[in-house]
Amino acid sequence: LHEEVSDFFEYISPRPEEEKMRLEVVDRIKGVIQDLWPSAEVQVFGSFSTGLYLPTSDIDLVVFGKWETLPLWTLEEALRKRNVADENSIKVLDKATVPIIKLTDSFTEVKVDISFNVKSGVKAARLIKEFKEKYPVLPYLVLVLKQFLLQRDLNEVFTGGIGSYSLFLMAVSFLQLHYRDDVCSPNINFGVLLIEFFELYGRHFNYLKTGIRIADGGCYVVKDEVQKSMMDSYRPSMLYIEDPLQPDNDVGRSSYGAMQVKQAFDYAYVVLSHAVSPIAKYYPNNENESILGRIIRVTQEVDDYREWIRKNWGSPSQNDLPLNKNDVRQFESKQLDECNNNVPDDEDDDEDEDVVVLPSAPCSKTSSNSSSPSPSLRSSPSSPLSPSSSSSISTSSDADSDGTPCKTAKQQQQPPPPTGRGNSKHREKSAVVNNNRSQSNSNSTPAGSNKGGKARMSRSHQKSGNHAQQSSTSTTKSQQSNKPHQQGNSKKRKNVRDSTQEELCR
Repeated sequence: LHEEVSDFFEYISPRPEEEKMRLEVVDRIKGVIQDLWPSAEVQVFGSFSTGLYLPTSDIDLVVFGKWETLPLWTLEEALRKRNVADENSIKVLDKATVPIIKLTDSFTEVKVDISFNVKSGVKAARLIKEFKEKYPVLPYLVLVLKQFLLQRDLNEVFTGGIGSYSLFLMAVSFLQLHYRDDVCSPNINFGVLLIEFFELYGRHFNYLKTGIRIADGGCYVVKDEVQKSMMDSYRPSMLYIEDPLQPDNDVGRSSYGAMQVKQAFDYAYVVLSHAVSPIAKYYPNNENESILGRIIRVTQEVDDYREWIRKNWGSPSQNDLPLNKNDVRQFESKQLDECNNNVPDDEDDDEDEDVVVLPSAPCSKTSSNSSSPSPSLRSSPSSPLSPSSSSSISTSSDADSDGTPCKTAKQQQQPPPPTGRGNSKHREKSAVVNNNRSQSNSNSTPAGSNKGGKARMSRSHQKSGNHAQQSSTSTTKSQQSNKPHQQGNSKKRKNVRDSTQEELCR
C-alpha cells in the first residue's frame, strides 16, 4: 500500500505541460481584468499555487483593487464578450459568504473561481507551503484524499462536502496529534498513515462535541467552550475547524455533509484494513489486485484529457522537462506502463493496431470523476493502480470493491464512447484475455460475492437466452444441482454460460 500511494502520487502529480496550460488560462483572464482596471492586481492562490491539485481541479484567483461595490457583473460581462468563458458555464454567486465568479475556460475546460479583495486565500497558500516542508508526507496524503472525495462528489463546499483547505487542515491536525514521533520523517510508511487517517475521522473522532485547532502545535477543543465565546448565540458547525489565520473563522461551517464524509472514511478504513490483513493473502488472485485501487480510480476520460494536454502543451523531449512543484519527474505513459508491468503480452502483435484516439477538444470532466455508473467508467490503462487483472476481475469480497455498479448486458452491447484510448480491435482482444482470466477464476470465486449482480444478470438474460434455456433444461438442472449456493441469489437458476458472462461483468 505504501508503494501504491507513492506510485499514485507520481502519476497524478501535476505535469509541467499541465502547469503551462493553466498559466495560459490565468494570463487570458488577467488580460481581461487589467483592460478593465489597469491598476488592479491579480494573484493565484489555492491548490494551483501549492502544487496540490488534481488534473481536473479548478484555479483560484483573487483580484485586488478599489471599488465601492464589487464589480462582479462588470467582469462577468467582459469575460462573455471576450469569449474567455463558456457562455453556459459562467455564474455570479453574489449571495455567497465570499462572492465569487465561477466559470469554465472555453478552450481548455479548466474551471476558475474569481474573488475580490480576499487576502486570506493568499495567506493560506503560504501556510500550506510551510506545513508541506514540515511534514513531507502531507502531499501524498492530500492528493489521495482529494481523489477519494472527488469521485464521491464530496469535495465541493457548496454541495456540503469538504473543501481543499479543510481537508488539508484535517490532515495537519492528524499529523500534529499523532502518537508517533516519526511523522515528520520522509521515510514514514504512507499506507499506515492513510489507514490511520481513515480510522480517526471515520470511527473515533467525535464530531458532535469536538473541534480542531491547528495553532500552537495543534489540539482538540470542546465545542461548548467555543460556543461561549461566539456572539449572537451561534453554534459551532458539525465539522468545526478553527482557521489558524483567523481564529474566529470556522473553516468547516459550510460542510453540512460532514456525516457523509465520515461514512466514506469509515468505509475506506474497513476496505483497506481488510485488504492488508494477514488473511487477505489467501484470497485468490490477491497478488495481482491493487490495494489502493479498491477505494480510488482514475477514469479513462481523465487520462484522455491529460494526453490531449500533453499533445498541445508538452515539450518535444519528455526527459528534458524540469521537476514540478511536488519534485516529481514525469514519465511517458509507455514508460510508466513498463515500470508497473502493465504492458500486455501481445503488445508486439498489436503495435500497428494500438492507435491513440484523441479528442479534438477536451472531454467533459464533470461526470468523469464521479463514481456514478456510466458506460465509459473505467480505470486508466496507464494508471499504476489499474493493471488489467485488477481492473476487470475482482475475486475478493464486496467490501474490497469501490461500490461502483457493474455493467449490465445492455451496457456492454452499447458502442464504445467516442473518447476512448485504442481502437475497437485492441479492446476486443483485451476483452478476450479478461474473459479467459474470468473463466479460470470462476471456480475459486467465493459464494455470495456478487449479491446484486446475479439477480441483475439473470433478469437481463431472461429475454435473450429464453430459447436456449428451454432447449437445454435437463443439462441446466444437472449443472445447477452441483452449485446449490446459487439458489439464494436470484429467483431463476442460471446455466454455466450465464455464470461466465457474469464473471466478465464483475
